[in-house]
Amino acid sequence: MDIQDIKNRFGIIGNSPLLNRAIDIARQVAPTDMSVLITGESGSGKEVFSHIIHQLSARKHGPFIAVNCGAIPEGTIDSELFGHEKGSFTGAHEARKGYFEVANGGTIFLDEVAELPLGTQARLLRILESGEYLRVGSSKVQKTDVRIIAATNVDVYNRVQSGKFREDLYYRLNTVPLKIPALHERKEDIYLLFRKFSADFSDKYRSPGIQLEPDAIQLLTNYSWPGNVRQLKNIAEQVCVLEKERVVPASALLNYIPNEGSNNLPMAVNSNSKEEFSERDILYKVLFDMKKDMNDLKKLVADIIQQSGNAPHFIEDSYVNQLYQDISSDKLEPTLTIKHPTPTPSHVNFNYDNATEEVEESLSLIEKESDLIKKALKKHKGKRKFAAQELGISERTLYRKIKELDL
Repeated sequence: MDIQDIKNRFGIIGNSPLLNRAIDIARQVAPTDMSVLITGESGSGKEVFSHIIHQLSARKHGPFIAVNCGAIPEGTIDSELFGHEKGSFTGAHEARKGYFEVANGGTIFLDEVAELPLGTQARLLRILESGEYLRVGSSKVQKTDVRIIAATNVDVYNRVQSGKFREDLYYRLNTVPLKIPALHERKEDIYLLFRKFSADFSDKYRSPGIQLEPDAIQLLTNYSWPGNVRQLKNIAEQVCVLEKERVVPASALLNYIPNEGSNNLPMAVNSNSKEEFSERDILYKVLFDMKKDMNDLKKLVADIIQQSGNAPHFIEDSYVNQLYQDISSDKLEPTLTIKHPTPTPSHVNFNYDNATEEVEESLSLIEKESDLIKKALKKHKGKRKFAAQELGISERTLYRKIKELDL
């Protein structure tokens, strides 16, 4: 069966080289029993390719079961996939077959496979390696002959790197990688798909056909389609049902296409993140950088003056210390004061070799934090509630800091 025959049989629209390449890979791998990992954005049609592989394989007369791994709660997914024995957990009133037992001799499609818990991943790896598994609550080894096709819309290798997905399972599933192109990667197919969907919906709702003006076609083609084919199909249905004019210009089509500008909003920050930074933390860092730059500048000026033979004019960095104190007391608009001490008279010989080196104050954030907490507690006579308000942190955080710093 050639690529065009497959398109006709499974209702695939498009002539993109990337799409044709994906169909060709599916056609070649179908007669084998190799595991396939299908990747692609949500709505790009990954499940259609799982049907292609199954229907063109020797297992086409066997069962085909599609499982959305992300939709099954973690506490019940082992029971769903591998079955359970009567009384193995609360509510297990009778024994139950799992999907792998039901699909014996056929194909099982695991959509969103990256959402599987680590314990379930270990069970799945055993099936891939030996075809063996255990029902929940049983010690009897079961055998199954199932071909596994997995799919995901996330980068599984990144999850492997972060320890959320087993590396050995990744390589067993990824025997043959199959990438489905996103809709924005096959722009030449967008209008073809819209025409097909709009014609289908016109027949379904018994309404006149929809035609797009050239500017509307251009708008349709240049849109990014984050929801891929699924989103395009939804918009085609909306236009067929809601649009009164059957020749649609770009101005009318804009009413159905979301504003892409809304996708460029800043990402919300998770307030429960372990890497939470307050405004004070950022200002501390800026202040420390300023002090380092000031010390480097002082050394550079001293070197230049030493080479020129003139006495140095020191600049006090007390304004940096003042900045630190202002920030600690929530005065976030410090006043910079630069003092110029009386210069050393020219007749006094300055010995650079014997000059006393200035001792820098400690820049340890823990020490500064400890001092600030002590001062706040002293100021409010040990009342932690008011001390926490003074420091700009929650009372719970203050308790934790006191315990950590052993105050």
